[in-house]
Amino acid sequence: MKLFDILLASLLPSLILIHLLVAPYSKVEESFNLQATHDILAHGTPLDAIGSTLRANYDHFEFPGAVPRTFTGAVLLAGLSQPLLAIVGWEHAQFIVRALLGLFNAVALLRFKNGVDKAFGRDAGKWYILLQASQFHVIYYASRTLPNMFAFGLGTLALRELLPMPTSQPTSKAIGKRHRLAIYLFVLAGVIFRSELALLLFTNLAYLIIGRSITLETIIWAGFQSAFIALASSVPIDSYFWQKPIWPELAGFFYNAIQGKSSDWGTSPFHAYFTSFLPKLLLNPSILLVLIPLACYLPSTRKAAAGLLAPTLSFVAIYSLQPHKEARFIIYAVPPLTACAAIAAAYITRRRTRSLLYQLLHLGLIICVVASLSASLLMLAISSLNYPGGEALWRLHNLATQDGQHSGQVRVHMDVLSCMTGVTRFQQDHPSPPFLALAESLWQAPKPAKSQHPHAAGLGSPRPTLFHYDKTENETTLLDPAFWTQFDYVLTAEPERVIGSWRVVATVFAYAGIEVLRPGQTPTALLPPEGRIWESMRARVNDGHDVHATEASAPASAAGHDADAAKAATDPLGPYYAALRDVGRRDITGGWWVGPRMEPKISILRWEPRV
Repeated sequence: MKLFDILLASLLPSLILIHLLVAPYSKVEESFNLQATHDILAHGTPLDAIGSTLRANYDHFEFPGAVPRTFTGAVLLAGLSQPLLAIVGWEHAQFIVRALLGLFNAVALLRFKNGVDKAFGRDAGKWYILLQASQFHVIYYASRTLPNMFAFGLGTLALRELLPMPTSQPTSKAIGKRHRLAIYLFVLAGVIFRSELALLLFTNLAYLIIGRSITLETIIWAGFQSAFIALASSVPIDSYFWQKPIWPELAGFFYNAIQGKSSDWGTSPFHAYFTSFLPKLLLNPSILLVLIPLACYLPSTRKAAAGLLAPTLSFVAIYSLQPHKEARFIIYAVPPLTACAAIAAAYITRRRTRSLLYQLLHLGLIICVVASLSASLLMLAISSLNYPGGEALWRLHNLATQDGQHSGQVRVHMDVLSCMTGVTRFQQDHPSPPFLALAESLWQAPKPAKSQHPHAAGLGSPRPTLFHYDKTENETTLLDPAFWTQFDYVLTAEPERVIGSWRVVATVFAYAGIEVLRPGQTPTALLPPEGRIWESMRARVNDGHDVHATEASAPASAAGHDADAAKAATDPLGPYYAALRDVGRRDITGGWWVGPRMEPKISILRWEPRV
C-alpha cells in the first residue's frame, strides 16, 4: 500500500477523533445511550433484586424520555470499553465510549470505500474519501451516541454489499450471498436501532427486483432470519433493563409515525430534505451542482449513478412525507450520494491531461474539497461552543475542589439547560475540560502545585471531594425556599429564580450567532458582574403572592475573589483568540472583525448567606 493510500485510509478515523476531542460534550438527544453505557459500567447487571437495583441506580427510570430506547448499543459499548477503561482509567470513560462508536462508523465508511474501489475503480475510492472527509455532519455525528449513529454503521455496511461486483468475480452465488448479508444488516439496524432503515431497505430491494437482480424467495428467507435474530437480541435485553416486556423500536415507531407525536418537535415542508438538509449534509456544492449531474449525464457512468441514486433519493422522497424532519434521519443517504459524486470526479481525474477543460475541472474539485474541509472545521469550532452545561460542570468541579468550606461533601442542583447541554453521568464523575481550556493548558508552562487546604494539612493528599447532584424539574418544588437550602452550588440559566442568598462565582458563555464588529465597537461577550450576592428574585409565600427582592453588592474583597478567572471570563473564547482578534483589528482590518458572538448561558451560584 502506498503512503498516500495509507494517509487516505487514516483520514476518516483521525478526523472523527479530532471532532470528538474538540467537542467532547454531548446534548440531550445523545444522552440515553451514554447514560445507559455509564450505568452498565458503573453498576453492572444485577441478577438478584433486579428491579429495585436498576430503579435505584439507572438513569432511565428517573428520566425515561418520550419513548423507550434499546439498550443493545449501550451493552455493546460497555462490553468493549470495559477492558480499555481498566488500562486508561475511569476519568477518560466518556471519551473511550464515544471513540469506540466513532471508530466503528469509520470502519464502516472505509469498508464502503473499499467497495467503491472494487466497483468503480481506485480513483473513485480516493475521491470518495476526500469528499466524505470534507463533509461536516457525518464526521461530527459519527461518535455521538444517537440511535441513528448505531444504525448508520450497520446501514453503511449493508449499502457496501449492494455495490456492483467486479465483472471478473462469479456473479450468481457471490451476489446472492452479498444481497443476503445486506438484508441481514439492514434488518438488524431497523429492528433494533432505527425503523426508518426498513424504508431504505425497501427502496433498495425494489430497485433490485425491478432489475431482476434478486428474488422474492431470497428477500423473504433472509428477512425472516434476520428479524428473528434482531428480536431475539433486542427484546430480552430491553425487557430486562426496562423491567417489562418491550420492543423499543416498535414503541418508538408507533409513537412517532402512527400517532404522529414527532410533529410536536416541529414540522418542515415536504421539500426540506432536498432543498435544505441534503445540501447541508453534503456541504461541498460541487457534489450536487456538478458531480452528480455529470455522473447521470455521462454514458459510461449513467448506469452506476442510477444504482446509487434511485433507491437513495426514493428513500428521501418517501421519508419526506413525515412532517418532522432532521438531518440525522436521512444521514444514511450520504455515503451512496457521495459515491455517485466520486464516480464523476474519478472520470474527470482520468482525463485531466487530455484537455484544458478537464484540467480546470480537476483543479476546481481540489479547491472545492479544500474549501469544504475548511468550512467543516469552522463548523466544528462553532459547534464546540454549544455545550455550556458540560463546561459549567467542569468549572464547578474546579471551584468546589479548591474551596475548603464543604468538608469534602458538595451538593449541586443543575437546571434543565445544564443537563441538556453537556451534563452526563460520566461528566458528573470526572468532568472533561472544554477544548479551549485544554489547548490553553498545553501551551502554558506547568504551574507550581498549589498549597493544600488547611483541613488537608499534614495529610499525604487532600481529601477527595464527593459531589451529590440534583436535577429536580418540578415547578412547585423549585418555588419552595426550603428546597434550596440543601445545596452548596447551583448551575442555572436563570439565577434570578434561585431562592436564597447566592453568589455568582462564574458564568459560562455559549455561541449565539455571528458578530460583526465595526471600528471602535466592543465585543458583546461581557460577563455580568462577578462576586455579587443574589437575593431571591421570586419567592412564593404562604399567601400566594410573589416577593421580589433586589441584588446586593458583595464586599470588595469578594468581588475580586479570583482576578485570573475574571480576566479569562472577559474573553470567553480564551486569551489566544482575544489576542488574535485584537491584533487583527488593530493591524490588518482597520477595526473590523467577524467572529462568533458569545452570550452568557449558565451561571454557577454558590450559597453564601449573609452574616
